[in-house]
Amino acid sequence: MRGRTLRLAATGLSMSLVLGACASQNGLVPGENPEQAAMVNVQLALAYMRLDKLAIARHFVARALREDAHDATVQATAGLVYERLGEASNARRAYDEAARLGKGDPDIMNTYAGYLCRSHRNAEGVKVFREVMASPLYLTPEVAMVNAGVCLEGAGDDAAAERYFKRALAVRPNMPAAMLESGALALRRKDPAKAAVLVERYLAVNPPSPGILWLGLRAERALGHADGAANYAQQLEKDFPASSEARMLQAGIPQ
Repeated sequence: MRGRTLRLAATGLSMSLVLGACASQNGLVPGENPEQAAMVNVQLALAYMRLDKLAIARHFVARALREDAHDATVQATAGLVYERLGEASNARRAYDEAARLGKGDPDIMNTYAGYLCRSHRNAEGVKVFREVMASPLYLTPEVAMVNAGVCLEGAGDDAAAERYFKRALAVRPNMPAAMLESGALALRRKDPAKAAVLVERYLAVNPPSPGILWLGLRAERALGHADGAANYAQQLEKDFPASSEARMLQAGIPQ
């Protein structure tokens, strides 16, 4: 299934902080205990994964697991890296262990639910997302709502997906991910006018992104609005030339 909204980070540290840890050749700070060292290596693994340096990310995940295999964040990070590497059995073991260790942590469970959905275990994933939404410890239930909607859409239940996107927008009316997913679903359901309205709403309150410009371009083309499509195409190529959406536009991939 699609992975747009289900891309879930295991930590909230900025890239600059993460890469700052690279100053030590070992990725460790003198005097750290194993648990602290594991967190440093988790940060490094995530940083290198985002840079698509997966072999290096795997190296730091292995170190983190040696240092503190009983930490849910370490296991969840291992799952993310193994999944990106295509190591399905290792990813499954790591994610399952993360869920066992982090049963009471809604952030860990949100990550686990995303994995379940990407593994075509959609009903299980949506069940976990619902538990995350209901947790008083989870401060952004609208994120789990959008994730559940994407999961349901991947399972072919568009009506239920739309309900979750609407719920997310009721909680946070200007939520970028919810607007984007609602618009993409509308376009796929042959309602380009609705998709175009959602793109306009998005851009009125949020900065442009490659995904929303690509959606706007496709909606305008479906409506037969050549000038509107051209405007979105020009902005996409000008502001986000390295994006996958710009590459698809340049390659003439069907809209």
